[in-house]
Amino acid sequence: MSNDSVSAPKRVLSVFDVVCIVVGIVIGVGIFKTPNEIAKNTPNDLLMLLAWLIGGLLCIAGSLCYAELASAYPYAGGDYIYLKRAYGRFVGFAFVWARLSVIQTGSIVALAYAFGDYMSKLINLGEFSSTIYAALIVFILTAINVLGVQQGKWTQNILTTAKVLALLSIVALGLLFPSRSQSAAPQQGGAEGLEPFSWAAFGLAMIFVLYTYGGWSEVAFVAGELKDAHRNMIRAIVASMFTLTAIYVLVNFAYLRLLSLDGMRKSTVVAADAVSNALGEVGGIVVSAFIAISALGATNGTIFTGARSIYALGSDYLGLRWLGAWHSRLSTPSNALIAQGIICVALIMLSCLGENYKRGFENMVEYTAPAFWLFMLLTGLSVVILRYRDRDIERPFKVPVLPLTLLVFCGMCAYMFYSSLAYTLEFGRLYALIGVGVLSLSVPFYFVTSMMEKRRA
Repeated sequence: MSNDSVSAPKRVLSVFDVVCIVVGIVIGVGIFKTPNEIAKNTPNDLLMLLAWLIGGLLCIAGSLCYAELASAYPYAGGDYIYLKRAYGRFVGFAFVWARLSVIQTGSIVALAYAFGDYMSKLINLGEFSSTIYAALIVFILTAINVLGVQQGKWTQNILTTAKVLALLSIVALGLLFPSRSQSAAPQQGGAEGLEPFSWAAFGLAMIFVLYTYGGWSEVAFVAGELKDAHRNMIRAIVASMFTLTAIYVLVNFAYLRLLSLDGMRKSTVVAADAVSNALGEVGGIVVSAFIAISALGATNGTIFTGARSIYALGSDYLGLRWLGAWHSRLSTPSNALIAQGIICVALIMLSCLGENYKRGFENMVEYTAPAFWLFMLLTGLSVVILRYRDRDIERPFKVPVLPLTLLVFCGMCAYMFYSSLAYTLEFGRLYALIGVGVLSLSVPFYFVTSMMEKRRA
């Protein structure tokens, strides 16, 4: 066996590096696409901002659960490690199968399509412009990450810093220019017949809020490369979530000042319209560039972390050992990155069939949602299971205020899983069901892999 295949991950990432990875993944395109829907389903400014704050607090509850797990098991692989220890090898295998074929690759493609959509507004390459950009960026960023962890992390740090500065610039515009908001006080009625307050409408708003916060759990997949992980993982997770919550609340406050709540409800490109109100038409071009950069950073961060769980699976199964090769000189899971990139390109090609290429981002969001929230729910429950099973393992951090914190997090996951399937059935969309179908293929693949293990034993 070569040295490359037995080399282990090196702890070369700082807390700042990990915060950049998490913030870079989470701040993708959601903050530019979802505020319109959230404004439509909240009756006044205060409740709209409160929805973003509640979303951040719910995710902080989840981050506390992940902090306990990641500090107790600071290894490359994240959720895969927790699920395998809590539920057995099949659930761990099914999770990484989902990461490889549904969750991570689907998310990468969705973000790549978002990058392509906004780049096409700047430089259009024709009818398949978004698809061409998506395929190119997956190839280029995968190659950068294969070349080495230093190249990957510095690319991520630069892109994350750029997008945070862009969002802070919108916040600054919101504070400097006169407020257009006329709805600071509760209104008697909402947009399009919305009642003064509706739990159903507010619940729909929270679905969009939590989608925009999605991706924070990726921090667990770099635990094996974080310096002094037992102490720094907690710092990285908490710092990431408080940073994200602050940014999202401030950006939406700026949107309110530049557009008003009614203006946000009417706008499908909230960021572009907000900046255009302050700077004129040139603002729309600038914001399109900012959104492209934001999608680029999220795509790179998702590629970076996605290969780590694939590497962990390859390390555990002889039949998949080639996926567990860690390149000692480059310090990257090179084979896992390449396999992930090939699947992403296949999904992009699949999206070109028929008219699907026109809504590649939406298709991939629907495709990934049920599997994502199902496994996040199982990970949350594993906190209690592993406390019982692994009593002797040191836990530098324990989830506070149990069981309330865990109930809040698991309740959020269960509701999002239900909502993702209910949306598909109600509106006749098939992509969520396709994702579930691909996930079910983990059963025969696990059987075949297990048989290979037995024959080689």
